[in-house]
Amino acid sequence: MGQGGLMDIELHPKFKENNMIFLSFAESSSANEGGNTAIMSAILDQNKLINSKILYRGKENSTKGQHWGSRLQFDKDGFLYFTIGDRGNRDVNPQDITRDGGKIYRINLDGSIPSDNPFSDIKNAKKAIWSYGHRNPQGMIFGPRGNKIWINEHGPRGGDEINIIEKFEKGEDSSKNPIEKRNYGWPLASYGINYSGTKFTDHTSLDGTVQPIYYWTPSIAPSGFVMLKSNIYPEWKGSLFVGSLSFEYLERLELEGEKVIKREKILENIGRVRNIIEGPDGYLYISVEEKGIFKIIPSNKSPSTPEKNNE
Repeated sequence: MGQGGLMDIELHPKFKENNMIFLSFAESSSANEGGNTAIMSAILDQNKLINSKILYRGKENSTKGQHWGSRLQFDKDGFLYFTIGDRGNRDVNPQDITRDGGKIYRINLDGSIPSDNPFSDIKNAKKAIWSYGHRNPQGMIFGPRGNKIWINEHGPRGGDEINIIEKFEKGEDSSKNPIEKRNYGWPLASYGINYSGTKFTDHTSLDGTVQPIYYWTPSIAPSGFVMLKSNIYPEWKGSLFVGSLSFEYLERLELEGEKVIKREKILENIGRVRNIIEGPDGYLYISVEEKGIFKIIPSNKSPSTPEKNNE
């Protein structure tokens, strides 16, 4: 499976009433046919999953082991959003809306597709697509007003990005092509280069594609994403937090509106930070490969010098 496996778990918005959970994972039919990202719902009953249902399967399968995505997120209206990476097929999947891969999707909780999705009226398009031209998003949240998706996604060598996916209203594109308005550029425009050091595009921006609000060069290999709402860390409230797989630290990004104005490293050399969440108690929790889950507790001196508690 390469980079694949179990990738995200989210609780149903009414989990306390129905015990339903949602999962994204790498699904493989056989070693020869490869696999793709799948989204599943199930009921958690006595620590067992029952009544499982596949809600979406990415197609076509690929034997390549990279760029599965995938994150899950619910909006306030109960729609489910998820990501699928380009599956290593850079030059085909991300810019083709008739194919899966390199996309963000929106579906109903039963797996059906909303009739007002951006590409619902376009012949042969994958109707679940919300936006396209993505490489491998591994962080997804809703912004401060709850109506825009914010993602972080891996670039190649350089060019990791933070993108804001605008809220879509049916009929708003009467004067603009919705295909262009939802295009985030990969691989036509990028701030990165090939791992070998060669260029794959001469463009960092192109008409008809959406620019990132921020990009990292060199790449930090971002994983996980939080926009802090808690008052437990007063100086950090409203900041973005993202883990770095490459450089093994937690990064804080200070915002002014939708612009990053400052970045700082938190918990340097802690290990490969795989995910970060804001818990129901308002504390930040991070998962670190081969070490476990840590709770970030403000010290008595300053909220910017947290202690680590392995829980």
